[in-house]
Formats: sequence, C-alpha cells, structure tokens
Amino acid sequence: MPLYLPPALHPLQWLSHPFFCLALPTPMHTEARGWVPIIAMELECPMQINKPKPAMKYLDSRHLLRGNHLPRRQVTGGSSGIGKCIAIECYKQGAFITLVARNEDRLLQAKKEIEKHSINDKQVVLCISVDVSQDYSQVENVIKQAQEKLGPVDMLVNCAGMSLSGKFEDLEVSTFERLMSVNYLGSVYPSRAVITTMKERRVGRIVFLSSQAGQVGLYGFTAYSSSKFAIRGLAEALQMEVKPYNVYVTVAYPPDTDTPGFAEENKTKPLETRLISETTSICTPEQVAKQIVKDAIQGNFNSSIGSDGYMLSSLTCGMAPVTSITEGLQQVATMGLFRVLSLLYLGSFDTIIRRCMTERAKYEITDKTA
Repeated sequence: MPLYLPPALHPLQWLSHPFFCLALPTPMHTEARGWVPIIAMELECPMQINKPKPAMKYLDSRHLLRGNHLPRRQVTGGSSGIGKCIAIECYKQGAFITLVARNEDRLLQAKKEIEKHSINDKQVVLCISVDVSQDYSQVENVIKQAQEKLGPVDMLVNCAGMSLSGKFEDLEVSTFERLMSVNYLGSVYPSRAVITTMKERRVGRIVFLSSQAGQVGLYGFTAYSSSKFAIRGLAEALQMEVKPYNVYVTVAYPPDTDTPGFAEENKTKPLETRLISETTSICTPEQVAKQIVKDAIQGNFNSSIGSDGYMLSSLTCGMAPVTSITEGLQQVATMGLFRVLSLLYLGSFDTIIRRCMTERAKYEITDKTA
C-alpha cells in the first residue's frame, strides 16, 4: 500500500493520520496495542517552537534607542573573559550594564574598558562586588539595589564559572562541591533573583554559560562536566516554566576560549585532557560573545560556535526546545551523519588515552630499572 502524506498537515502530524498509521507495524502482543493510537493522539499537537513574541523585539537596542527605554543587561562574572566581552558587546548596542563579580579591582578595570565603547551619553556601567555562589539572600539584595538604580533587568547573562581538571580519584571531594557551587548555584541564584520581575513584566532573557564539556563528558572533567551538564537541565526546565510569560532562556556552549580562566586551567590539565582539547581550535572571547548576544536577542535556546559546536548541538539536542521548524528538521536530517562523525571523534579520543597510558607505563618501567 503506497504511503499517503496529506500536504495540509504539519510534518510531525503525518504520524497521526489514519493512512500513515496503517503503514506502521501492528504490535503482536495485546498489551502493546494501545501505543500506536496514544502516540498518534499526542502528535496531533503542533510542534512546540521556542519563538519569542513580537513584543520581545524591543530587547534589541536598535529598537530601544528609538524610544525612551534603554536595554538593561546584567552580567555575572563580567570582570574578565567571555563575560566582559559580552558586556562590551551589549554596551556597543546602547545598553545599561550591571557587572557582577567578586574582585572589586578587576571590576573597576573592566568598567573603564567597557565605557570606551559608549554610543550615547545616557549609558551607565554599574559595578557590584559579590560572590554569586555563596549566599542567595546577599545576591538577591544586591540585584534588587541594582534594579532600583537602573530599572528592571531585561537580560541576565550568567557567566560566573571556573574549571578544575584531573582524574576522578585524584580530585578532592571539595573540588566537586566547589565547581557545583560556582558553576551551577552561581547561575541559579542570580536567575532566581530576577525571574519574578521578568514574569510580571512579561519580558526578559536569561543566558546560561555552559560549555562543550557540558554536552560531552571528557577525560579529566568529571567535576567540571557534571556542573556544566547541570546547567542544561536547569535551562530546559526553566524555559518550560517561563515561556508562557514571554521570557526566554539561552544556553551557550562555547569551545575552548582564549581567556584568563582557560590559561589558568591549562596549568593543571592532565596530558590526555590537553591533547583531546587540542583537536579543536581555540576561539576568541569576542567571537563567542557576539554569537551569544545575537542568539539571546533572537530567542534561540542553543548558542554554539563553529562547525564542531553545531554538530554537538544537533547530536545532543534531545528534547531541547527549537526556535523554528527548520531547526528541528535540520537536527533530524543531520543526526545520522553527525553520529558517525562523533564515533570517529570518540575513537580518536580513546586512542589518545591509550597512547598516554602506554607511554606512562614505559616511563614507570624505566624509572624502576634506573
């Protein structure tokens, strides 16, 4: 029997059409016969698209500057690296900026650098020195004070984070606790402090900075990867809660980026981890910042950099929201090819690890016989 696909239906609704259901294999066991109609009934609902409503367009400073409202962006971890570059990128678009970080001296230095990119005399850079991963009540109070001075936050960018690497058994338990506190709770606390206002205003963006190590677990990153994977779970659940209020979440998965934090990380990185990292190129923080700001303004749930980033985002999309039907169909179309490529990558990583283990064993034998 030829397969008939009615043109009037959404691609995923083809499965719910009676002619299509006839082409599905019929389950042999009575207990399983209920599955086909249940699936068909569920798929009658349109695909859930993570598409911002037109009102959100005012977050783009090109629209804001035409009126009396200026965009207000709050960046945690904004005193250096990707966070500082995101603040600069937003400032170039005419936004008010609130920088949040621990080191007051670096905050003031970053403020001076950001202010060089002003495009009008109304812009302000406010600095707040606080550890966003320790005391929620303190974080809530300082963010409330910032909103009283500059107005409610339109976009929150969570960039506070750190990386420590090492073999699982070599890492102290306190390292796992510290990374989970900084990388995960350091994003939970500021987001929790602004979300009520965003929902009340029916407008807002929240950006979480994960990592490509938050899409695939890598040697030496048992503590770091787990804290970055947690960010995605938070983002997906939060997006489902706030989407009806016209608030949108973006998760960024940057690759290795040339920042002070990356230089510090390399000092203690195991050889295997370093060799695996070297299989991809290093991005500049400016390049990463531009892409993240662009994706956040457009309401994209995923923000990735380069071809490797695109492949990882497609491979690990799971049940993450999509911004358009085209994005969803692209993920479906490329999944098979990208899975083959990922197996080649994983094979090369395993080869690196085995070689390092062999070389290490040779050195140990040489040391014993010397």
